[in-house]
Order: sequence, then structure tokens, then C-alpha cells
Amino acid sequence: QVQLVESGGGLVQAGGSLRLSCAASGSIFSVDNMGWHRQAPGKQREWVADITSGGSTNYADSVKGRFTISRDNAKNTVYLQMNRLKPEDTALYYCNAWGRTPLDDYWGQGTQVTVSS
Repeated sequence: QVQLVESGGGLVQAGGSLRLSCAASGSIFSVDNMGWHRQAPGKQREWVADITSGGSTNYADSVKGRFTISRDNAKNTVYLQMNRLKPEDTALYYCNAWGRTPLDDYWGQGTQVTVSS
């Protein structure tokens, strides 16, 4: 089992920045990739960004150029630096870690990000 704990959410004005963190513990050898998803009220959960164990990154078009995902393997932590935030970025942000089998798929409890206009 892998436990994921997110932190760093909060309330920020449009144009501001936040940095989310996700600390992994447990059987972390079973996961290679980590990423972030988000879910706004009344909407489906959507993928935001991910990063492989080797550091390759991918971003949703809606956040490309504004968000940066990174990881510190020594700390088993993944980060999401969010700049130039928009009201439409308001959502519950979830950390996700996954490995090579469907059983190796883990989610955190989420951290709320609210962007005011």
C-alpha cells in the first residue's frame, strides 16, 4: 500500500500562485509515476499533469505554461507549482501515484484550491 498526503491548497486571488505538495509513504517501490488531477464542483475529475520516475512531464492544455510539476525522489514528494491562477482552476486537487499493474494505483484525499476573481 502507498499513502499519499497532499498539502498546500488554499484561497488565492486570480493571478496569484500556490504550490501543492504530495508526500508518499509505504510501498513506494511499487509506483513509478505520479501526477495531479482535479475535480471542480459538478464536473468530472480531470487530469492536470504527471511526471515519470525519470522526470518526464506532461500537462493538460488548460494548465500548460502556468503549472509546473516536479518531484524530489529523495523525499518521495511530488509538487505542483501553480502560477497565474484563474477562477476556473478552482477545484479539489488530488495526487495520484501508479505503477505497472492496475493494483498499483493510489490516490490522496485531496486539497482544495479556490481562486477568487
